[in-house]
Amino acid sequence: MRKVNFTETVLRDGNQSLIATRLAFEQFASILKEFDNVGYYSLECWGGATFDSCLRFLNEDPWDRLRKIKAVVNKTPLQMLLRGQNILGYKHYPDDVVRNFVKAAVANGIDIVRVFDALNDLNNIKVAMDEVKKQGAHAQGTIVYTVSPIHDVKNYRNLAKQLEEMGADSISIKDMAGLLMPQVAFDLIKELKQTVKLPIYLHSHCTNGMAEMAYLKAIEAGVDGIDCAISSFSSGTSQPPTETMYFALENAGYSTGLDVSKLKIVNDFFKPVREEFIYSGILDPQLLTPQPESLVYQIPGGMFSNLISQLKEKNAMEKLDAALNEVPKVRKDLGYPPLVTPTSQIVGTQAVFNVLTGERYKIVIKEVINYFMGEYGKVPGPINEEVAKKALKKKQPLPGRYADTLEPAFEKAKEQLKDITSSDEDVLSYLLFPSIAEEFIKKKNGIVSYSSSLETMPHRKTG
Repeated sequence: MRKVNFTETVLRDGNQSLIATRLAFEQFASILKEFDNVGYYSLECWGGATFDSCLRFLNEDPWDRLRKIKAVVNKTPLQMLLRGQNILGYKHYPDDVVRNFVKAAVANGIDIVRVFDALNDLNNIKVAMDEVKKQGAHAQGTIVYTVSPIHDVKNYRNLAKQLEEMGADSISIKDMAGLLMPQVAFDLIKELKQTVKLPIYLHSHCTNGMAEMAYLKAIEAGVDGIDCAISSFSSGTSQPPTETMYFALENAGYSTGLDVSKLKIVNDFFKPVREEFIYSGILDPQLLTPQPESLVYQIPGGMFSNLISQLKEKNAMEKLDAALNEVPKVRKDLGYPPLVTPTSQIVGTQAVFNVLTGERYKIVIKEVINYFMGEYGKVPGPINEEVAKKALKKKQPLPGRYADTLEPAFEKAKEQLKDITSSDEDVLSYLLFPSIAEEFIKKKNGIVSYSSSLETMPHRKTG
């Protein structure tokens, strides 16, 4: 009987997808022991947007949150999502910051680090992967799944080979937009299982109503594990429900290792939590139903929401269809980047500007300029040279990895922050989110006034 492993996502992506990562520690603290006894392969509880949300909205120290989870969950491996050279922010950071962050994450309780790059530029994950291995944690190399003329099974097979050569302990397929069709899932996993000897895990979203079918076909092809969310925080823009997949697999003759009675206890706990978020308006019930129109535009649910928000702000909701039609055109111009943070925001915002100004690329946003400069990594496919020329003007793209142009920043920040903290974790929080972290650190340490001359980092190398 073949076993299929389950990663539970409610503490990270499940609540990130449905309630914008507003789940506070105290709202799930009392159920942590039950989580540890369910039989999960891993519990995804950190990374992604949790770090930013803790500091910005929940008034929590993200490091302390991790330590408190680890203090209770000591049998089930804790898993996080790391954006490679972006860490958990929205730009690239120097290698010393990446290494110090990974070191601190493992020291504070993380066992499995799922590392990805928005462009599938593996040069942008090699430092993080290397440090995860050095710290003795499990390095899960990630392939970001998308659909385009240049993204096919052959492309993903080559990426899988490279990840295996980099020393990955396992590989995950990250289908952030829920675009993976069932038959494609079967073909892709079958090909990868024949290509590499590593365990393969699949992550998807129910945004378009495809995920459960894709999971089942992937399991038939030999996938080793799937990401699910306890049913109270599943479906819609979240992951498939843990219990449903459990019953389907057990009925089909697979082993899961899960204790269904414990699953019921966990789900019953989260039912009133979900109702609280619906009552407060944070959880929009519409997010719980499939939005198959995304299959046409091939954009993640969060990107769809951002487009609406930007157009509402400009009182231009009547241009939504035009903006949706512009997204794939901009994406093509940029060489078909996968639409995941931060590239989804870049493509979406440029599409909105193109529509609002009535002229394509009349205004080229700063992030698109940086994209063509190579600050986000190697562009996946052929670009629109005219658009690139307009964006760059007379500038030349960077010849190599952008992080190689950045000065080390950790020790400098540590020195600058010495009057308000002696914690390396605080320094890392500051480097990722300078303004909100500085205020949080001062408040946490009881510092009322502080005349700050701290600079936003990292800096470019000179010479």
